[in-house]
Amino acid sequence: MAAKKAGYIEKFLKKADKAIQEGVKRADEVLEDAVEFGTMTAKQAAQASKEFRKQAKKERDELQKRGVKKINEGITAAKNMSSSTEDDLETLERLGKLRKSGVITEKEFQAKKKKILGRI
Repeated sequence: MAAKKAGYIEKFLKKADKAIQEGVKRADEVLEDAVEFGTMTAKQAAQASKEFRKQAKKERDELQKRGVKKINEGITAAKNMSSSTEDDLETLERLGKLRKSGVITEKEFQAKKKKILGRI
C-alpha cells in the first residue's frame, strides 16, 4: 500500500510540475506580449510627439509671418498718417494765408480747419 501511495504522490508531483511549467511558459508569453505592446506604444508616442512638434513649428512659422505682415502694415499706416498729417498742416497754413489775403472768409477757413483737424 505504501508503494501505491508513493505512485499516487509521484503522479501528483509530476502533474504539479507540469502545471508549473505550463504556468511559467504562459507567463513568459504574456510578458513577451507586454514588452512588445510597450515597445509599440513607445514608438507610437514618439511618432505622435514628432508630429506634434512638426505641427507646432508650422503654426509658429505661420504666426511669425502674420505678425511680420501686421507690423509692416502698421509701419505703412504710420508713414501714411505722418505724411497725411504733414500735408494737412501745410494745407492749414495755405488756408490761413488765403484768409489773411481775403480770398476766403473766416467762416470758410473755420469750416476747412475743423474738417482737417478732424482727420489728424
